[in-house]
Amino acid sequence: MKSHQPYFYKFIESISKELAYLARELEYSIYSSPRTMLTHSRTFVEAILKQVIQEERLDFYPNMTLKDCIDLLDEKGYLIPEIRDALHHVRLIGNKAAHDVRRFRYSESLLSWEAIYIIVKWYVEVYGPVEMVVPEYQDPAYRNETHDMAEIQEKLKILEKLLTETLQERSEPADEEETETTRPSIPEHDLPGFTTIRKITYQDKEIEVPYFLRDAFLLPQRFDKSERFLIKLGGEQQARIMSELPNNIEGLHKHVKRYNERNDENFFEELLIYIEEEKIRKKLAIERPGELFFFYKAAHIVVTEELSQIPLTTAEFPGSPSLFRQLTEDQIFTVGQLPRELVILAKYENVGIGTVEKLFEQLKAKHGKTMISI
Repeated sequence: MKSHQPYFYKFIESISKELAYLARELEYSIYSSPRTMLTHSRTFVEAILKQVIQEERLDFYPNMTLKDCIDLLDEKGYLIPEIRDALHHVRLIGNKAAHDVRRFRYSESLLSWEAIYIIVKWYVEVYGPVEMVVPEYQDPAYRNETHDMAEIQEKLKILEKLLTETLQERSEPADEEETETTRPSIPEHDLPGFTTIRKITYQDKEIEVPYFLRDAFLLPQRFDKSERFLIKLGGEQQARIMSELPNNIEGLHKHVKRYNERNDENFFEELLIYIEEEKIRKKLAIERPGELFFFYKAAHIVVTEELSQIPLTTAEFPGSPSLFRQLTEDQIFTVGQLPRELVILAKYENVGIGTVEKLFEQLKAKHGKTMISI
């Protein structure tokens, strides 16, 4: 799943995707977290200078600091005063942001962003493809769509690691097969919450867990084959939320009696389906903010005002008297008061998943043709 929202330095993707995506994350954090932007801008310009050092065949070593890079290129005569000053500005304000506890201002991140433009323009014009044109500088637009700072930090960490590895490979070519298998993937999407925060494995299979699900409650009713397994694990304070799951779930069944390896495998397969469904639901919520949805397995209903006001009675929804009686006892009287995740209704006495599915179909019929499978 990818988002295609524009960002200023998209044009340098042909030079380095890692560099371009790091610039994207810096741009997105200018207003949401000036400290983050200022701190990590140092890594961005340091990566540019290390590429210049390699291009000029100067003495290069991976642990060079940003100041080392600036001093070397300045001593060798590769930096004019404007570029040197811009580099030192990014370095010094970045050092302050990394250590000073004061609140940093938008104006400071914008000044650093201007300095980065001067540096990138110089780099592209001197070392980039002849046909590449650097667009005129423009201030970044304020974005209503914001990422959690912990997620931005995770994306920056991944991109900075990739940049470091790329530079090392250029100076000392590594085995291609080893690089391919050990290197993390570039986080190309920019929707909030979709950065891979961890991976869960089972034997030779792997699932990527997005940031927005890192502490998600694992509702047992969402896992048809593993419902009882998860309930038992929950009783042992295991597998209640995503962050409780081990990185490798082989042997998860050992926490409870009378379960085996087959239960681990079933749960892994259902966890994969669960995460894919949740990604689509999250994307739906981002694209249609402020709307209410009912979800049932791989389908959803958009809840209109008219639908939400329908009373939960057997006159409106024949065939579920036990469910409606219990809902009334819990003071749930209309459709709009139902839980967003309809499988939760299966918790009621004498209410199975078949009853919930029937109610969903009745709601869909009430709603007309507005239900969309996902």
